[in-house]
Amino acid sequence: MNMKALYFTAFKSILTKEINRFTRIWVQTLVPPAISMTLYFLIFGNLVGKRIGEMGGVSYMEFIAPGLIMMAVITSSYSNVASSFFSAKFQRNLEELIVAPVPHYVIIAGYVGGGVARGLCVGTIVTLVALFFVDISIQHVGLVAITVFLTAVLFALAGLINAVFAKSYDDISIVPTFVLTPLTYLGGVFYSLSLLPDFWQGVSALNPVVYMINVFRFGFLGYADMSVPLSVAVMVGFCVGFWSLAYYLISRGIGLRS
Repeated sequence: MNMKALYFTAFKSILTKEINRFTRIWVQTLVPPAISMTLYFLIFGNLVGKRIGEMGGVSYMEFIAPGLIMMAVITSSYSNVASSFFSAKFQRNLEELIVAPVPHYVIIAGYVGGGVARGLCVGTIVTLVALFFVDISIQHVGLVAITVFLTAVLFALAGLINAVFAKSYDDISIVPTFVLTPLTYLGGVFYSLSLLPDFWQGVSALNPVVYMINVFRFGFLGYADMSVPLSVAVMVGFCVGFWSLAYYLISRGIGLRS
């Protein structure tokens, strides 16, 4: 077996393990996002949306649908890698993988691939749920696919980095609670940035989630609050930066070796 085949086998093994991990407990990993998003559609989309009317030239329900889908993808891809990678580190399984003749980028790709797979599965489920409440039409299929993939990769990498630095399971929940949730809710899921004063629009430009939801919504509705090329560039830049940081941490063994 040549080295490329060996590396691919290692990647496939890690990816398969990660996919089996979240599909085996699908009641805990795939069902809750569907229930949560159903409640969002009922409360914000149906009850509140009737009073708000249109936003961005479409009904409020149509406006928030892309943001809710993206929110589910972000949360799922992040939590999958954060919990799985930390569990492997906590149980000392990761040390065997690190010393194996497998490049570190293969290890990262395997775990991130598992997070992306869960993010895409949850995104698909939430999209199907959304169809019960609103007619969804996609104007730019390629842009939607690229955006959801880059977002899942970015937050899967963020989950891995969180797991590297985490000392206990409590540390895994700190970032989603105090960082991820505020960024998501302030990322334009439920409102258009054009409604904000100029100062707060400038502050919102510092939130990376804004760019992801902006491009994703444009792919569905053709409506964007910010430049689409800039938003894609920001996502790519964060992916490259997080990948580089994750590779540096794992190659140096930071937070992994006792």
